[in-house]
Amino acid sequence: MKKYLFLLLTGLTFSVAQSQEISDAIRYAQDNLNGTARFRAMGGAFGALGGDLSAINVNPAGSAIFANNQVAITLSNYDTKNNSNYFGTSTTEKNNSFDLNQAGGVFVFNSGNPTSDWKKFALSMNYDNVNNYNNSSFSAGTNPNNSVANYFLSYANGVPLNVLDNSSYASLDNGAQQALLGYQGFVINAVDENNPNNTQYTSNVPAGGNYYQENSIISSGYNGKLSFNAATSYRDKLYIGLNLNSHFTDYRKSSRFYEDNDNALDANYKIKRLSFDNELYTYGTGFSFQAGAIAKITNEIRVGLAYESSTWYHLSDEFSQKLVAVSSNSSGELSPDVVDPQITNLYQPYKLQTPSKVTGSFAYVFGKSGLISVDYSMKDYSKTKFKPENDTYFSAVNSNMNAILDKTNELRLGAEYKIEAWSLRAGYRFEQSPYKNKTTVGDLKGYSGGLGYNFGSTKVDLAYSTAERNSQQGFFSQGLTDGAEIKSINNNVSLTLLFEL
Repeated sequence: MKKYLFLLLTGLTFSVAQSQEISDAIRYAQDNLNGTARFRAMGGAFGALGGDLSAINVNPAGSAIFANNQVAITLSNYDTKNNSNYFGTSTTEKNNSFDLNQAGGVFVFNSGNPTSDWKKFALSMNYDNVNNYNNSSFSAGTNPNNSVANYFLSYANGVPLNVLDNSSYASLDNGAQQALLGYQGFVINAVDENNPNNTQYTSNVPAGGNYYQENSIISSGYNGKLSFNAATSYRDKLYIGLNLNSHFTDYRKSSRFYEDNDNALDANYKIKRLSFDNELYTYGTGFSFQAGAIAKITNEIRVGLAYESSTWYHLSDEFSQKLVAVSSNSSGELSPDVVDPQITNLYQPYKLQTPSKVTGSFAYVFGKSGLISVDYSMKDYSKTKFKPENDTYFSAVNSNMNAILDKTNELRLGAEYKIEAWSLRAGYRFEQSPYKNKTTVGDLKGYSGGLGYNFGSTKVDLAYSTAERNSQQGFFSQGLTDGAEIKSINNNVSLTLLFEL
């Protein structure tokens, strides 16, 4: 058996090696349906309506629709259910959390010149929790073909044995670190243990299939957006607006993969079971802008057009790992081999550019009794880019994103009907998959409804929304790429208090 040279280290290590994947880019490129309760209840279809603080995030011209100064705050309950199927075994995991979903205000300045065509000017500031990352999933089942040893092999093959025998975890890049974990945990063996230039490795997991595997992922955090808005009205027929957006994200993901097998053993020690832990922390800031216009064609018909720029993120990653493996032979098992570097990799900060979006909108207003609204958006996820683009690793990931990701269309429908002080609302949302194969992440369908009551200068709105989306992503990006089929059901209840000033 190989000489055990791994040194336990405690501390931090700075690395220029990258480990970002397509799924990381998608996490920040996608928006969720968040905002005020009225906005959520109507499916977010506010591009031609305005008059709502969260509507400003669709079309900045919407703040010029307000007649009075307003302040609003929204609290939400997020309930997530993930149904997983892995090689025929079904599991379910749930997560529930509360959050401040929205807070903001708008101030309207009417023109003091009765002959001026520019009737009003509005300034607003609004915070929206674009994405709530509190989530958990659990998948379990028996894989008949692939062991997690293939993950470590995919990184180890090509790495000289003397590198793994004489290097510390902290001194290696991400790929070689994975090879070192597998080698020092005895999950993989060198083909020629006596040759320091050996670059080929074999699995130390007994063959025969029937690998029972579990994958648990717990995530937390948020992606928030603070918008600074200005808009104006021309003859109360044309509304024009601009947003400058500050983004900030804080994301944590803790994953644990477990594998055991009941395959036949002999006198040689083989891996009987193992657990592999990974901790990721991503944080950073970003900037984007939006421009939009709303035209009142008649008293009933309104149309809108809005452009949302790319978001330019500046992100940092912290990453740590731990492997525990148990070896057995026909006579019994050894004490666990614990490979715990106690090192947090601090990767060099990097940039991410998400795709821009264009939204066209139509609304029909039935006087003071109700309205219907439609938003249609287009977004090209294949334009997502990690930067610097001349980085070898990022260049390869960007090429993959360009080949794998696709243009998407999103449709939002909303309706509202008023009965005296009460308002009844309903909405629908459909968003296409950002992946060309439509299976890695599937299409999203969502429904919503709600009601509101107007007390005069104070309004209370309540909304319920639900959305479903299927996905099938491998537990690992290479080696062991088998993954569970997951059906995610997201339910949300939001309550908004709105005050006219």
